[in-house]
Amino acid sequence: MNLDTIFQALVSGILTGGLFALVAIGLTMILGVLKIVNFAHGEFLMLGMYLTYYCYNVLGIDPYLCLLISIPIFFLFGVAIQRILINPVLKSPMEIQILLTLGLFFFLQNAALFFFGPYLKSIKTGYARAIISIGSVNFSSTKLIMFLFSIAFTLVLYVFLKKSDLGKAIRACSEDSYGAMLVGINVRNVYMIAFGIGTACAGAAGTLLMPVYYVDPYIGLTFVMTAFVVVVLGGMGNYIGALVGGFIIGLTESLGAALFTASLKQLATFVIFILILLLRPTGLFGARRM
Repeated sequence: MNLDTIFQALVSGILTGGLFALVAIGLTMILGVLKIVNFAHGEFLMLGMYLTYYCYNVLGIDPYLCLLISIPIFFLFGVAIQRILINPVLKSPMEIQILLTLGLFFFLQNAALFFFGPYLKSIKTGYARAIISIGSVNFSSTKLIMFLFSIAFTLVLYVFLKKSDLGKAIRACSEDSYGAMLVGINVRNVYMIAFGIGTACAGAAGTLLMPVYYVDPYIGLTFVMTAFVVVVLGGMGNYIGALVGGFIIGLTESLGAALFTASLKQLATFVIFILILLLRPTGLFGARRM
């Protein structure tokens, strides 16, 4: 493998890693605040892709402008899911929570199969074929736009969590929900908002992904598995860890595809996953939280 191929793989990995980070940040927020493993997170991404597909083909809305639609819709969808399904089992054993989110996963997947069909769908924008070249490295404009939007969304969310009163309340609940309740924070509302933000991250990631990928009812499983690897790699519930982990996994998959074949690119990812579980189960960033 020559040097140009390595540079190409590095750039591709960085661009993809931004999206992985966005998906994982939504998942790690739900895990960090509500302490619940959401196996349906990938299906929210899948629904975000379908929403973007139909907004583009039926309403003629540019996929990236569709962010203005998908983010609020999936925030409200997440709030409703948390209020109706998640909230009643928050104090239940973990097995019940896992079964609930698995049930939601299968329900959303089969609902998509019923309403949208099993066939692959994709969209082609006027700028989809535009290629940006820097020396010997080439990448599509859509991947660069996806990366920039992902990083911008992530930075806005980071500032929100660090600087706003609501963001501080979310972080307080992540650290100690009982202590947060004692100082007057409405923990129940914070849980709904945190789940809504996590779901909005998945929906936004689906919107950003649609111009460069295809969608079918099973696509969510692929991305949620990668997101779980990123969350474990960065540290369970760790916001910065999810961001760094997203780039690491993006680079790992890209270099894996260059070294081996595209069909085996996730092999290195799951090798890292196993090694992290064996050698450092708390992740690269330990027990730190958002």
